Amino acid sequence: MPTSACGINCDVCKLKLMGICSSCGAGKSPEARKKLEAQNRIFGNTCAILSCACMNNLSYCLRDCLMFPCDNFRAGPYPFSPGFLAMQERRRRQTPPALTHNNTPVAIPPEYWEFLEKRDVHQLCNFTFAEPHPSGGLLFRFLQEDILIDTKERCLRRLKEGIWEKTEDPLLELITLLYFNNVKSLLPVGKDIVGVNDLKEAHFFRGPHTLKLSPLLERYGNDPNGFKDAAEYLGGKAVDMATSGYRLLPFPRVPLYYLLWKGDDEFKPKISVLFERSIEDCFEADAIWGLVTRVSFALLKGPAC
Repeated sequence: MPTSACGINCDVCKLKLMGICSSCGAGKSPEARKKLEAQNRIFGNTCAILSCACMNNLSYCLRDCLMFPCDNFRAGPYPFSPGFLAMQERRRRQTPPALTHNNTPVAIPPEYWEFLEKRDVHQLCNFTFAEPHPSGGLLFRFLQEDILIDTKERCLRRLKEGIWEKTEDPLLELITLLYFNNVKSLLPVGKDIVGVNDLKEAHFFRGPHTLKLSPLLERYGNDPNGFKDAAEYLGGKAVDMATSGYRLLPFPRVPLYYLLWKGDDEFKPKISVLFERSIEDCFEADAIWGLVTRVSFALLKGPAC
């Protein structure tokens, strides 16, 4: 494979074209083992980055390692500059661009907040198992973290060092408002599990509106242990429905079932998402698309370092 564990693409290097150097390969590849043997034979030692990737059974540090950028990269002098590593650290803490199914920026209609302000807080708590907050807002658990819906300031807040700080997460804000505005009863849990093609608006999820699962497949298709770690970090409960399957709760009583089938010589790896029929009582098709997109990002980001 042309791309090395460190992320360098040897396929575009003249040294490879001239036969002077060969690719190190991904950390899991036979090329990596051969390269380490050659380095040890010729130089008496090996590349710390490649050795680490092989030892930890990781294909690519930038994609698969929770510790990237680690001291093996900072020690230099190559493959990356301090500026590049600092950029990686900074941007890995960011939330991805909040886009709709039509690839336009998410906008929050003011009337969504207006409607929520008029709803009975105690009734909502009974329906959703959320908790009232002294500020007048609502507390609920989104995957592994508590979120405060601040109805007075019309924003979402996350707890940071004992302080509820305003958070900019437009996609989460939109689907949160839709959920708490639309829920009208205590939704059943664990009944009538369906696939995307079984939903009433199944036709919506075709073509450009297909659920965005390809990044998850690229990351975890051949790494069920990494998928397991990410799902369990988000509070997922294992289900016996695939090679690795987990029930995640992005909202109280709104489970999503993420299923991973590991590939083999005959079949390619596959990831799919199942729902409970009651999800359609709270979300229309475009909101279901947004919910899956937001949860998939959390899985892709994985456990915090």
